[in-house]
Amino acid sequence: MVRVTTTNRRGVLRAGAGLVTGGALAAGCGSGPAAPPASPASASPSATHTSGRSAATARTAPAARAYPGLPAQITHGPRTRPQVALTFHGQGETALAHSLLGEAEKHGARLTVLAVGTWLDEHPDIARRILDGGHDLGNHTQRHIAVNTLAEADARREITDCAERLKRLTGSIGTWFRPSRAPAATPLVTRLARAAGYPHVLSYDVDSLDYTAPGAAAVTRKVLAEVRGGSVVSLHFGYADTVAALPDILAELGRRGLRAVTTTELLS
Repeated sequence: MVRVTTTNRRGVLRAGAGLVTGGALAAGCGSGPAAPPASPASASPSATHTSGRSAATARTAPAARAYPGLPAQITHGPRTRPQVALTFHGQGETALAHSLLGEAEKHGARLTVLAVGTWLDEHPDIARRILDGGHDLGNHTQRHIAVNTLAEADARREITDCAERLKRLTGSIGTWFRPSRAPAATPLVTRLARAAGYPHVLSYDVDSLDYTAPGAAAVTRKVLAEVRGGSVVSLHFGYADTVAALPDILAELGRRGLRAVTTTELLS
C-alpha cells in the first residue's frame, strides 16, 4: 500500500495517443467547486514587462509540432513504452508550483505544464522556471473559462491570447494546447487550436481528481490505480495535497518500471 508520509506533508507546508470523440465534456479540468478561482480577465502590468527577461534575451522554447499518424486529440502515448506523462493545469499559488517542480526534478521526473494566460501575466517568471527545469510548457487558455461553450470569436481569443503571452515570455506559443474546464475539445475548439498553431489537442486518460481536494492519499490511489504505460495523467498546480502526493506517485511509478517524461518525449 502506498502512503503519503508525514514528512511529505510537512515539506508542502514549508514550501507554502488515443482518439477522443467530439463534444463538450463537463467533467475534469478543475470544473468542481474546489477549483482555484480564475484570475481577472484584464492583464496585469507584468503582462507587458517581465522582470528583465524577454523572448529576445532568453533561449527560444520548443514549439508545437505535428505527430503524423496521431489523432487530433491525444489521450495517451504508446502503450508499449515504460513511460507516462504527468500533465499539470498551470494556475494557483506559485509557492506550490515551485515546490512541485522541485520535487519532480529531485526524482528525475519531467512534467508537462499547461499554463493559464492570466497566471502568466501575474507570474511571468514561472514560464522560464518551467522550461529551465526541462519540462514542457503549453497553453490552457487565457482565463480558464469553459472554452467549449464560447462563441467562435471568444474561443479563438482565449486560445490566441494565451499563445501570445507564451510567445512573448519564451519565444514560442508552447508545445501543447489543452481546453479549459473540459477534458476534451469540441470540433470547433480543435479547429481553432490548429489555426493558432497547435496541430493536436492534449487530453488525458487518467484524471487524478485532485481539484476536488480529496486528500493526498486519495490522489495517490486514484492515479496509481489507473496509470499504465503511455498514460497521460491530469493533475493541477495550486493544491498542497497534489504536492504531497507526488513523491509517493513517482516512487511507485519507479517500482513499476515507469518513468515520468514530458509529453513530447512520450510521443517522440
